[in-house]
Amino acid sequence: MGRPGFVLEVDERTPALLVNEGEGARLERFPLGTRVIYPPDSLPGIRDVNAAIRHALLHPHGQDPLPTLLRPGMRLTIVFDDISLPLPQMQTPDMRQRIIEQVLELAAAAGVDDVELLAANSLHRRMTPAELKRTVGDRVFRSFFPGHLRNHDAEDRANLTELGTTRHGEVVEINRRAAESDLIVYVNITLTGMNGGSKSVAVGLASYRSLRHHHNVHTLQQSRSFNDPPRSAMHHSYDRMTEVLGREVQVFTVESTVNGNSYPPQVGFMNKREWEWSLADQAAYLAFRKANGMAPTKLRRQVWQRSYSPYGITGVHAGAPADVHPHTLTNVHRQQLTEVDGQSDIGIWGLPFICPYNVNSIMNPILVMSLGLGYFFNLYRNQPIVRQGGVGIFYHPMPEEFHPVHHPSYIDFYESVLSRTKDPAVIEAKYEEQFATDPWYTHLYRTSHAYHGVHPLYMWYWGAHALQHLGDVIFVGADRSAATRLGFRTASTLNDALEMARETVGSSPSITYHHSPPLALADVR
Repeated sequence: MGRPGFVLEVDERTPALLVNEGEGARLERFPLGTRVIYPPDSLPGIRDVNAAIRHALLHPHGQDPLPTLLRPGMRLTIVFDDISLPLPQMQTPDMRQRIIEQVLELAAAAGVDDVELLAANSLHRRMTPAELKRTVGDRVFRSFFPGHLRNHDAEDRANLTELGTTRHGEVVEINRRAAESDLIVYVNITLTGMNGGSKSVAVGLASYRSLRHHHNVHTLQQSRSFNDPPRSAMHHSYDRMTEVLGREVQVFTVESTVNGNSYPPQVGFMNKREWEWSLADQAAYLAFRKANGMAPTKLRRQVWQRSYSPYGITGVHAGAPADVHPHTLTNVHRQQLTEVDGQSDIGIWGLPFICPYNVNSIMNPILVMSLGLGYFFNLYRNQPIVRQGGVGIFYHPMPEEFHPVHHPSYIDFYESVLSRTKDPAVIEAKYEEQFATDPWYTHLYRTSHAYHGVHPLYMWYWGAHALQHLGDVIFVGADRSAATRLGFRTASTLNDALEMARETVGSSPSITYHHSPPLALADVR
């Protein structure tokens, strides 16, 4: 067992600390007394991952062993998380490949020949053939693509089916092939507390008709933390939908968890606490800063997109989703949970580059906003790091850049909607249906690699709880025009940002820097 997470208080001996800022990183000196939240040391990975998978499939929680659920003539659908998990991407072989290969071997031994594989991309962009191949492996890809390995299509009305409604009137509509299967095997990698469990099938294979019940402003504002399911109204909706799903289709889930090895060896210093950097780590940081700063934007982006994390697998559990997920969350908390005593006036986050999620384009301003306010702000249990009315400071250049093919609805939302209003409730009432049903957005989602038309609105809602909670939001180093369009203030340096924050929180604020990744889940007492 490695060292637990802890909270450092900055003093005269504290070195400059690493802060991520998009496709770069810097060393920053923080004011004396600043609290710095560090995750636990990276847990050791399982030595024999294939044996762990096999044990999970043969000794599941709350269900019979997988081989006993398989029979000739049945319809088996294997569903797996899309490119949004894990972030950053893992080195190959991907954990999903390892699990899928073993499930297919058991299915073949049982005489099952009606098998389909689905990427659970929901309203995310479709995975490219190369991304599918990287995820499931060459052997599975060659055997099943394209006829029996594909992306879920949330707008293919002929291949969606309504299973019923929850006691709250929420429509449960999912992929028809999955709904009409004798068994769904869902293969998940749980990175944080908001992943896996009831979310997997109910969201990954859903249509807009279902998603609108929980991806809305009211539900997100009522979710105290997306990473603390008991306090998340969003997860409560997932649970209700899963109750309906469970009455109609059998789901056997396989969930795995990863350790904190978020960065490859060439930038391994990012995984370490700064005062423990060796001379080699210091030299690696200086070389990284120089090379990253000199590289043309396109080259720098390509290098980051081809950087894969050497995660170790910390657990594999299989069986009934409700019985599996508590074990999964236990492993997530072992790796990430750090106790924090009380809230602060100011919270500081560095926002990293985390994946090629956006197809050869950088994180556009709206996704930066959702990453910062919706994701990193919500890395807590019990209560936020920042007290009500406090200030959030985020590091990211936030350039005003969109990919014209993959982000058409983002461009229109940015130019036409945010120039009129930034109020999530107004945006939802006035614009959501238009973006969700626009034929051109739908066409690009279905035939290209564009996000669903409503996706930028959902990303704006994703930060609704944070916007409701914080008194001010300041981005350090951001493009001023992009930040202004989003309604945020900008500062050139941390000192400038702190001076601006004092207008809201007074002259002697308490400050917390949430140091991640590696991810730390702050258990704020």
